[in-house]
Amino acid sequence: MNIPNSALPRIVIIGGGFAGIALSKKLKNKKVQVVLLDKHNYHTFQPLLYQVATGGLEAGSIAYPIRKVIQEYDDVYFRLTNVQEIDTKNQKVIAEIGELSYDYLVIATGSKTNYFGNKEIERNSMAMKTIPQSLNIRSLILENFEQAVLTIDVAEQNSLINFVLVGGGPTGVELAGALAEMKKAILQKDYPDLNISKMEINLIQSGDRILNTMSEKSSQAAEKFLISLGVKIWKNVRVTNYDGRTITANSDLTFETATVIWTAGVQGAIVAGLDAKSLVEKVERIRVNEYNQVVGYENIFAVGDIASMESETYPQGHPMMAQPAMQQGELLGENLVKLIQNKPMEAFEYNDKGSMATIGRNKAVVDLPKYHFSGVFAWFVWMFVHLFSLIGFKNKAVVFLNWVYNYIRFDREGRLIIRPFKKKSFTTFTSDEV
Repeated sequence: MNIPNSALPRIVIIGGGFAGIALSKKLKNKKVQVVLLDKHNYHTFQPLLYQVATGGLEAGSIAYPIRKVIQEYDDVYFRLTNVQEIDTKNQKVIAEIGELSYDYLVIATGSKTNYFGNKEIERNSMAMKTIPQSLNIRSLILENFEQAVLTIDVAEQNSLINFVLVGGGPTGVELAGALAEMKKAILQKDYPDLNISKMEINLIQSGDRILNTMSEKSSQAAEKFLISLGVKIWKNVRVTNYDGRTITANSDLTFETATVIWTAGVQGAIVAGLDAKSLVEKVERIRVNEYNQVVGYENIFAVGDIASMESETYPQGHPMMAQPAMQQGELLGENLVKLIQNKPMEAFEYNDKGSMATIGRNKAVVDLPKYHFSGVFAWFVWMFVHLFSLIGFKNKAVVFLNWVYNYIRFDREGRLIIRPFKKKSFTTFTSDEV
């Protein structure tokens, strides 16, 4: 990997997400050598991926170059690569570009979409965990409408403009709200020769309420907002299969749709090489102690979504969200310095600052430790928090200006098919159909 030899301890960080970036910042100009590895050369602000998918923002406004983050840090290096395996015996990271030894290793690989073992759903549905995936969804949505204009087959047309979102968490709720606003203010102008009123947005939730990680008050408010926007909410429905056209569920319900966006769950993005005892089955997270040390290892740590720090308050580990990841990354940066200096480390305690979700224009829900509120004020709070959390002044400015423009003009100018995306399950239309 062409990393200079150093007399300083080498800390290798796998992953440039919220946890990896927070950790890197804490190790700035410390007496260590830091090597950050990631398969992308940018950090993604994942909470706004749904706005890229629905044309509200361009991809560049929620991404920030990793090299720019660390360019003023001493003895910190970045390498663009996909890590394949960890050789714990020889203390090496094995990647596509070569091998690298470490003194301390931090796994911050984040999470990926969890299809719960259903390969057909995985093959035919769309995920939204990365910028490329969001761009694929944007292209597919717009391509569906372009194809719907061409076909005279009513059933096919309805299938193309029927969208099903599986999973009633924040991602599913926010995406449903964004699609509903596109239907209300944009698509009817773009496609005047198409009956947009037939467009359906279905949100399927396996539990008895959406946003089930938030308060019941916020859940009810979000459901009310979505229904007012025309979103159909299906609760206590578990999707069992999707063949590219038809969704089947554990009830008598079926949905005919060309587009299923799967937001029903996530699991850890595991790197091969760790002892099986360190892994939590099904969710594939890595067991860590209160110092984020991987169980069974003294010099390997895990932070963020990939880490499962089990306690009485969080028996299944902390929520797989940005705040726990950032807090763990920041504390681990301090603890690694202490460990190298033979000082006692500090145990991690999660400071729950609350959670929030936006449903659309002037509609959001916010849960703080002592307060729960919704509506216009919650929407402004949501915008402020997300703007403040973006990396880089330019990104903050671009996102803010986009939001102001979209609010005033009821528009989303990012609805561009830059890179066409075609599902293999799409029907090929013959000339007599168009």
